[in-house]
Amino acid sequence: MSFKLRQQKTPLFDGLRQHIKGHPVQFHIPGHKHGNGMDPEFKQFIGPNALAIDLINIEPLDDLHHPDGIIKEAQELAAEAFGADHTFFSIQGTSGAIMTMIMTVCSPGEKILVPRNVHKSIMSAIIFSGATPIFIHPELDEQLGISHGITVTSVKRALQAHPEAKGLLVINPTYFGISANLKEIVQLAHSYDMPVLVDEAHGAHIHFNDNLPLSAMQAGADMAATSVHKLGGSLTQSSVLNIQGTRISPLRVQSIISMLTTTSTSYILLASLDTARRHLVLEGKQLIDQTIELALTARKEINHILGLSCPGEEILDDNAIYDYDPTKLIISVKELNISGYEVEKWLREHANIEVELSDLYNILCILTSGDSREEVGHLVKALKQLSDTFYTGELSLSNHVHTQVPHMPTLALSPRDAFYSETEIVRLKDAAGRISAEFLMIYPPGIPIFIPGEIIEQENLDYIHKNLEAGLPVQGPEDPSLQYIRVIKERKAIL
Repeated sequence: MSFKLRQQKTPLFDGLRQHIKGHPVQFHIPGHKHGNGMDPEFKQFIGPNALAIDLINIEPLDDLHHPDGIIKEAQELAAEAFGADHTFFSIQGTSGAIMTMIMTVCSPGEKILVPRNVHKSIMSAIIFSGATPIFIHPELDEQLGISHGITVTSVKRALQAHPEAKGLLVINPTYFGISANLKEIVQLAHSYDMPVLVDEAHGAHIHFNDNLPLSAMQAGADMAATSVHKLGGSLTQSSVLNIQGTRISPLRVQSIISMLTTTSTSYILLASLDTARRHLVLEGKQLIDQTIELALTARKEINHILGLSCPGEEILDDNAIYDYDPTKLIISVKELNISGYEVEKWLREHANIEVELSDLYNILCILTSGDSREEVGHLVKALKQLSDTFYTGELSLSNHVHTQVPHMPTLALSPRDAFYSETEIVRLKDAAGRISAEFLMIYPPGIPIFIPGEIIEQENLDYIHKNLEAGLPVQGPEDPSLQYIRVIKERKAIL
């Protein structure tokens, strides 16, 4: 059977529909029993089909923890689609898949090489595993005020300094759609026989179109956690973990992902992964081509709006900005003399538009095959109105508006040791010089400014304050008011 013919199959989705056709009398959970035991208004809103396939791992429907039936077949088709040797479905999102990757390769005390601009889930996995992170400084973009990826040169230095590390983790692409030279980075790590783990949360679609950056599997990486729900068409919280080669044991991966996965697995989410894979294989290239064309048109129009800029291929280099995903629209608003967060609120209130994220200097809009020319036209029109409202031209003679990015703090303790240490609470404004026992980040994108074990620096406290003043969603500490932070308790001499 040919590849395309095999990929037309959806064994998991078909198996669910076949099962409910028989109208089995269910004396098992979920207790809503096709919606008959739930709130009627919610039942009517959700609809009978979704409620009918909200089932559990009874024998005819296989078991995600020990797949040997329709789930196994669906995962095998997904592996073939993504160019992997094995694929595991994750209903704990990509966060669960990332934790599985790190816990597969690292034991307590072992080192892992990671960029500092990683998602919170990676640092959580490092705490769970007890690994020690060796941070690689990402390239900073002072024009946009964001971090990109890591360079081949920085990876080479890290490998030379820490050849005993158990793995190298790479973000590909970043939240903003930027990719490093992943293929060369993988080859370099493999020369040390070191597995490469890829946070591919924002790259589910890139494997299915040659006009996008290389996917993790195409670049030869050993493992990749891929958010199919973000840009691949499945339901929120559904992702895949792809592995290839001989450096990673699929049996070990199955054991760890089972430890992190609920035993009450959602068949609605699993079925959405099965059908999203089919859609990506059969229609993905054409649909992504159309999305790229739409994005390039939007980028060109936005770059003609006074006070706004939307970078594209002109920013590419041979280092951290090796390639980019044009369907991500990074829109710099710094010349409007307002923050990205203020732009986000203005678009919400004046144009009924919701963006992916905002920061001090930018907004990010993502385009997918679910967008139309009319919707993108509405965005461009709203941005023109935004410019008419806020652009004064006062910055037109300036080549550069100063941007601020977080400084990379010094790691004084392993994140696990810091997380479980004896702690005390101090005022955030007075915390400079102390060792953090908590995360502190702006979400989205969820990249920590401080992690447990890092020394809190005044420069980053100032950056946090700037974000708070702008109204951006700073979060992480136990104290929701962000007045206090938990730090490692200092032991003073007894007099």
